[in-house]
Amino acid sequence: MEYNKKLILEDGQEYYGYSFGDTKDKVCEIVFNTSMVGYQEIISDPSYTYQAVVMTYPLIGNYGMADDDYETVIPTIGAMIVREYNDEPSNFRSTATLSDIMKKYDIPGIYGLDTRKLARSIRDYGSRKVLITDVSTTLEKGLKILKEAELPKDAVSVVSCKKPYVSHAKYEQYHVVAIDCGMKLNIVRSLNKRGCKVTVIPWNTTAEEIERLSPDGIFISNGPGDPTDVPETINTIKSLIGKYPIFGICLGHQIISLAYGAETYKLKFGHRGGNHPVRNLENGKIEITSQNHSYAVCGESLSKTRLVHTHINILDGTVEGVKCDEDRVFSVQYHPESAPGPQDSAYLFDRFIRSMEEGKCNA
Repeated sequence: MEYNKKLILEDGQEYYGYSFGDTKDKVCEIVFNTSMVGYQEIISDPSYTYQAVVMTYPLIGNYGMADDDYETVIPTIGAMIVREYNDEPSNFRSTATLSDIMKKYDIPGIYGLDTRKLARSIRDYGSRKVLITDVSTTLEKGLKILKEAELPKDAVSVVSCKKPYVSHAKYEQYHVVAIDCGMKLNIVRSLNKRGCKVTVIPWNTTAEEIERLSPDGIFISNGPGDPTDVPETINTIKSLIGKYPIFGICLGHQIISLAYGAETYKLKFGHRGGNHPVRNLENGKIEITSQNHSYAVCGESLSKTRLVHTHINILDGTVEGVKCDEDRVFSVQYHPESAPGPQDSAYLFDRFIRSMEEGKCNA
């Protein structure tokens, strides 16, 4: 079978393969993910908005798509790039193929290329723009398209909810207001499971509007893009610090750090996958974590804030967690709610619950 699809990277590299999913041409930022399972959760994670994800695990699509496993209602991932695609899934829970869902939501895919070589290229030269296009597109034309294309900076506003909604728990003890910057649904499920009524609000909701909801605690979600692109959310958190327990994950961690006066920077190729080791500096334990982000908090900049460094990435020394006990604020760069796993860090939700319980007792 002749190749019908290819990738063109902005440095002139080309990779040839076969099309699945949607067939349209698309310019994205190319990244890689090292997870061995969970492609459905990856494709439906809002943090991948505008990104083409290279899956380093070679076989993708083999267990189909299950109705209960989506992390968002409408997937916004840019594209998916895999070594081997299976369009005949074997799974009693499957209700559609991966390609069917990608066609439904206009997500192009390419398979049959050397994903090991491509992942090494991203590791060595960093994330960059890529064009997913028809095999007939010339290199000259592709490079022109890439040069003229600008990656959007409105990702959070695209994926955040447009109006507030409430997710009820079976036995409600706490009221959490969750700022949706591109929140995974398993975060809401994790809070509901612990007795939290969750009011999910848009990313640009003001501090005054949040206070009128009378929360017991405030949660700031994960999401796509550069945290400095959402100054509205940062300013909201600045106004709420010290008034309520606050817990942030991923982009929420970066927003909290910026609100305290720390700085962020873009990583060469980011952290994506369910196998990143993190050391808890408070007890010395190692947690295997799931991560998905391009930006990190500058460790040196924490010294000029009231935040304490609590977790560190063992592989590259980046900041993975911060806290301010006085303000009842803490955050982590990784995903303690990760589905399908690992589950080493679920204790952080319990810590948030304890913080809200202490707040109720002291009220």
